[in-house]
Amino acid sequence: MHNMFVDTFLQECEDLLPEIEECALALNGEGNSKEIVGRLFRAFHTIKGSGAMVGLDHVAGFTHHVETLLDGIRENKIAVSPRVVELVLAAADEIKRLIVIEPGSAPPPSQAREDLIAQLEQVSLTSSSLPQSADSSESAKLEKQRPGQKRPWKVVFSPNPDLFQCGGNPFKLFLELATLGSIDVVALTREIPPLEQLNPTTCYLEWTVTLLTAVNGDAIRDVFVFVEDGAQLSITPIEETGGSQVAAMDLVATPPLLGQSKDAAPAPIGMVNEDIVPTVKVAAKAQSKESVVRVPSGRLDRLINLVGELVMNQSRLLQAASLVGTPELLNPVQEMERLVAELRDDVLSIRMLPIGTIFGRFRRLVHDLSAELGKEIDLVTEGADTELDKSILDQLSEPLVHLLRNSIDHGIELGDKRVEVGKPRRGTIRISAEHAGSHVVISIEDDGKGIDRKAVRAKAIEKKLITPDAVLGDGELLNLILQPGFSTAQKLTSVSGRGVGMDVVKKQIDSLRGSLKLASEHGRGSKVALFLPLTLAIIEGLIVEIGADQFIIPMAAITENVELDQADRSQKNGRNVVVVRGELVPYIDLRAAFQIEGAPPPIEKVVIVRYGEDRVGLVVDRVLGTHQTVLQSLGQFFRQIDVVSGATIMGDGRVALILDIASVVRGTGRNAA
Repeated sequence: MHNMFVDTFLQECEDLLPEIEECALALNGEGNSKEIVGRLFRAFHTIKGSGAMVGLDHVAGFTHHVETLLDGIRENKIAVSPRVVELVLAAADEIKRLIVIEPGSAPPPSQAREDLIAQLEQVSLTSSSLPQSADSSESAKLEKQRPGQKRPWKVVFSPNPDLFQCGGNPFKLFLELATLGSIDVVALTREIPPLEQLNPTTCYLEWTVTLLTAVNGDAIRDVFVFVEDGAQLSITPIEETGGSQVAAMDLVATPPLLGQSKDAAPAPIGMVNEDIVPTVKVAAKAQSKESVVRVPSGRLDRLINLVGELVMNQSRLLQAASLVGTPELLNPVQEMERLVAELRDDVLSIRMLPIGTIFGRFRRLVHDLSAELGKEIDLVTEGADTELDKSILDQLSEPLVHLLRNSIDHGIELGDKRVEVGKPRRGTIRISAEHAGSHVVISIEDDGKGIDRKAVRAKAIEKKLITPDAVLGDGELLNLILQPGFSTAQKLTSVSGRGVGMDVVKKQIDSLRGSLKLASEHGRGSKVALFLPLTLAIIEGLIVEIGADQFIIPMAAITENVELDQADRSQKNGRNVVVVRGELVPYIDLRAAFQIEGAPPPIEKVVIVRYGEDRVGLVVDRVLGTHQTVLQSLGQFFRQIDVVSGATIMGDGRVALILDIASVVRGTGRNAA
């Protein structure tokens, strides 16, 4: 049980630590934003409380020093500065190291941690008050009028209906509020249903609390930090009248009970059922979050595999039912096909995650590297809601990090050089994601100096990738950067120059059945576009046949099919091209490329597919139809076969290979050369 609580805490930290980094970097750009500082404080406060609860006292003890610093910022006693931001980021890094230590164990001595704590304490003790800004809010007015004195506050708390199921106890919240000052609590019972409809695990109550305290609104909100999700919480100061301090109990205008006079005494707790603050419940429903269940990714993978097996067996069942031809069997089998297709789509959607979940870590990367290289860079992200399969997302982080490092080191110039050529001093790197058919396109673009074609050509000649007199198009020249070990860095740094270049990125993208496109304008910047499939598990494919062998071509790459007869072949003087609506399209004879024996039929089929910006035809004997393809790995024994991305089992039990279009085109080009 203890391990379960620790695992829950670690999962909570996975969400909170990226949020801390995001808030700290936003604070660096926006100054002393009260909302951002409040989010930071609550995140550290949650880590501190949850860490202490599961026995990670070393985490709670360290986080206390950060809380003290942030509390000083909230109280306008400490000014936000780049040093404060760096300390918060360093504290987040230290928490990452501390949370992996076993509960009850003491962390190993660390001079870096001791130095960080000393710096946090030093800044916390340096109470350099900020100049008071003009704030029209009632809260600010009250705090300016009588700092340090007790003030009345009104708290309206409408909890998430699942409060009890999550272990929440409102009574303990009010006890904690009572430690801040004198309180008066009134329960609102209007949402309680009749007894026969009442669910004992659902919280139907709301509360209004009048609190007389010397603390500010942020300290009051901290009491509710663990129960705010899905709840409506309103904390407002109560204006005092007549220039004299009035007791909090006299300042609350509690509406009377239905049928009760305004002069009647307030009802005891739990007896108020009038329509107090009618918008509270509506707002709570509008702001409530959808309940989420955390499931280990291994279980999802297992579920995907089972659905894949179900899809394959359903295909075999449909083929068997077609052979029998009995309507009593064929009709339910076709209905099952529809249900399996829906189940497949729903299960695949479970693994779809917004790509924005990995954007957060890139902000920290840009912040750290730009500071290390002495550059000023802003990161702009677009399309964070674009969804991608988790299995792809997990393997995408490393290529994107490498591309960002390239843009920071090779692309963006130093501030002085940018000003000299008429650019803004601060460079910009833009990451965008969008859907394009059955693919997702992720672009990394910078406004730096672009790719120097002369340097690329000179490096390629030096490495003997091309001859000095070779004539290359612009696209071919840029693609030289994708060769193994290619680097134009003039000196070795911690970021680049070791010959581990774009070939690593390309290899990773190819393994994901994606493609990569480079574009650059000298002096204006560069852009790398990654084209990735939505999922790797199940795809829609076109079944083709060559001789007795069946292959599957991914439908996402196909544009159309045309016919090719022997007369067309003879008219082109041996050239492998076919005319499609007046345009010549080159084609690859798969029978010859795969060395399949036998004579082709008189009329063959040409499947036109996209390869980058070009179109290429694949010549096959017959096109048999579409198929829901479940990708199966070929295993380590066949890892050298790069023209196929996997295999699937057909309805009759035969194995069909799934063609990798990019590898087929590249491999055929190498063989032709």
